[in-house]
Amino acid sequence: MRARMADLGSALAPVAAGMGVMAAAAAVLVPVLSSGPAVPHDPPLPSPPRAASAAPAAAGCTEANAAESLRPSSADGDAVKRIKKAGRLVVGVDQNSYRWGYRDPDNPRNLIGFDIDLAKAIAKDILGPDPDIVYRAIPTNQRIDAVKQRKVDMVVRTMTINCERKEDVAFSTAYFKAGQQVLAPKRSSIDAFDDSLRGKKICTAKGSTGEQELDGESHGATVMTVPNQLDCLVRLQLGEADAVVTDSALAAGQAAQDPAVELKGEPFSTDLYGVAMNKEDEDLVRRVNKVLEDYRAGGADSPWTTAYDKWLKADLPGVSGPPAPQYSD
Repeated sequence: MRARMADLGSALAPVAAGMGVMAAAAAVLVPVLSSGPAVPHDPPLPSPPRAASAAPAAAGCTEANAAESLRPSSADGDAVKRIKKAGRLVVGVDQNSYRWGYRDPDNPRNLIGFDIDLAKAIAKDILGPDPDIVYRAIPTNQRIDAVKQRKVDMVVRTMTINCERKEDVAFSTAYFKAGQQVLAPKRSSIDAFDDSLRGKKICTAKGSTGEQELDGESHGATVMTVPNQLDCLVRLQLGEADAVVTDSALAAGQAAQDPAVELKGEPFSTDLYGVAMNKEDEDLVRRVNKVLEDYRAGGADSPWTTAYDKWLKADLPGVSGPPAPQYSD
């Protein structure tokens, strides 16, 4: 498995609890996505011809059907052929989300985590054994632009599927279910996503589902936004924020890094993570959905369960399995 990291700057990965998380996390404030090509010294990814049948638009999208995607297929269409011709898969990822996509403390040049394992499975299916993967570290608020501008072939980065985003990008079927939750110091008077937030400073990532939820109801809190969710943990540790609103899965990872904070209350939304792709790449959406079918298959012996047990179970126990896929055609 060959993997390269482009535009990762000098940021460091989060580290496990008790290993100086604030010092390590502070380094991630360095911007990590430039406007340059996907790989240094390589030409920009070419824009393929418009597909004859594009992925469904968000027209008619509702909360009930937002997670619907195209039925799986292993056929090679224009997008898959383009990736094979390039000989590499360019994937937008996170390098700062503990257990999901972060730098290996034992080898900081490597990215590891649940999302990274999924990206590897997709690359192997398309490119065969030992695929060449280029990882691009992308801030939360640049995920959609990276897909639309073809800086990446896809984004695998704890990205919640919703109707607003489906106006701009296509999603695979859901591969994980989480929900928005509050993270705050254990000593805090904040109880949950309720009026205990009144008068507090709440941090969330720009362009995140957390920001959308807080736009709808802030419970009297002042909201600050940052490029990445881990930046919020830094703000919390520095006393610049009183709490964080983020996905429960990400919050659990941050709580595992810092024993002084904990999740407050229960998740107050349902968030389904999907792989984001360009809306013109219908065949790639179907191919990723085929990979996800295989990834889920086998129950307790499935690759999905293996990845969950390895990366998430210790900090996010009780997840019985992946969400069932929903198809639109």
